Amino acid sequence: MENHTKITEFILVGFKSHPGSQLFLSVLFSIMYAVTVVGNVCMILIIRMNSKLHTPMYFFLENLSTLDICYSSVITPRATLIFSLDRRNISYNGCASQMFFFSLFGTTEAFFLAVMAYDRFTAICNPLLYQVIMNKRLCVFMVMASYLSGCINCTIQTGFTFSLSFCGPKEINHFFCDVAAVMHASCSDTLVNELVMLAVCGSIIVGTALVVFISYAYIIITIVQMPSAESRHKAFSTCSSHMMTICLFFGTVFFMYAQPGATSSPDKSNTISIFYTIVIPMLNPFIYTLRNKEVKGSLKKTIKKERFF
Repeated sequence: MENHTKITEFILVGFKSHPGSQLFLSVLFSIMYAVTVVGNVCMILIIRMNSKLHTPMYFFLENLSTLDICYSSVITPRATLIFSLDRRNISYNGCASQMFFFSLFGTTEAFFLAVMAYDRFTAICNPLLYQVIMNKRLCVFMVMASYLSGCINCTIQTGFTFSLSFCGPKEINHFFCDVAAVMHASCSDTLVNELVMLAVCGSIIVGTALVVFISYAYIIITIVQMPSAESRHKAFSTCSSHMMTICLFFGTVFFMYAQPGATSSPDKSNTISIFYTIVIPMLNPFIYTLRNKEVKGSLKKTIKKERFF
């Protein structure tokens, strides 16, 4: 406990071995963060301004856009400061707070994607009962349950991680306070923590992924059995964007957290983490906009109105 309280700050050393790329990373992260915020805010405004998009599918998409802004905001601004000003120090409490909110938003996004998969399953496999099943009360409950699940996970992960002792070098081989990287910097035996992370994160990732895969298995079977090519194309077009997002998100997250020895290779995690913490939140608005006729139509109408006025 004495060693544990000596540490008042950590040093984030992710990508420090490439000094020539610091300015490039700073500019790149700044651009991606700006695109993330603008893209997701535009998605939220488009959905709110068009009454035709006030459906369960777009309700979840609006919440996903809000979540992506928060998710990226926890990581990207501080990472930009690290690369531009070389301000790598982060306080003990600041590191714990960053880990807490990163785990909260990351876990909630996994549950959101599972909820959205169930929504598409209900819409395609039970179209006549869709409005009855996916009522407003259930939609709000699913969103709140996703955040609650995220809060439980982040409390467990942050509590277990910061119960460790940090008496050796206080350097964290990452550009943010990721659970695995902080555990790797501890001088305590982390076996129990690694098992807890594998059990909790693994169960969440596998559980939400199962919901997604089972939902889409039924969706694919239903689409194949549709009589006309037009109806098959219309049904598939409503799911293609979501399928692309879940492949990107679950692919990288499973590789990072749902396998044994997740803390053994902190160097590779730096590059992979950029993808699921910064790139995916930036890509989501474009994926859902470019692959969705209703959103593109609403966007065109909004632009026409602006030109008229």
